[in-house]
Amino acid sequence: MAPKLILASMSPRRKELMSRICGCFEVVPPRITERAAGDMPPSEYVKMLADEKASEVAGRFPCSWVVGADTVVAVNGRILGKPGDAAEAADMLRMLSGRSHSVYTGVALIAPDGRKTVCSEETRVFFRTLSEEDINAYVSLGECCDKAGAYAIQGAGALLAARIEGCYFNVVGLPLARLSAMFEDMGVSLAARWRGKL
Repeated sequence: MAPKLILASMSPRRKELMSRICGCFEVVPPRITERAAGDMPPSEYVKMLADEKASEVAGRFPCSWVVGADTVVAVNGRILGKPGDAAEAADMLRMLSGRSHSVYTGVALIAPDGRKTVCSEETRVFFRTLSEEDINAYVSLGECCDKAGAYAIQGAGALLAARIEGCYFNVVGLPLARLSAMFEDMGVSLAARWRGKL
């Protein structure tokens, strides 16, 4: 019997993205408490959290493939997490207005034999200049409150971004090309994943 594949995430967006490259997998939320980044660079912070998520789930489901991921938005190295309320979401959008920021996703892949690789991906996002009317209208939609940086580029938040440099799927929450390469490095082909044979 082939080892099963597990996505260690509660994100419905990562689940949808994972389904694009893997034929069959299970979702198991990790049991961890996310720590503050402190002085850690965003790229290292997301790698640490992705590793912790994957490792915790792999400990409960040995002999499985496990993917863990974490995404943050950063402006000049300052991490913007999920806003606590609408006012904080509006403040974040004002900060992002008319400038570029980075979206970092850390990805950890653990193989059934215990091999592990952890990477991070960065995408630059350039926001157009937002008016107060733009910001208030977007916040009123309610899609920003559980998103890092207070926007969802796969939703109405697409209207806030003028352009991006890098992987679009990274901004959504899971860099598919990077994850594919990580599987390839572990000796698993795209064709095998599409057939659900891991």
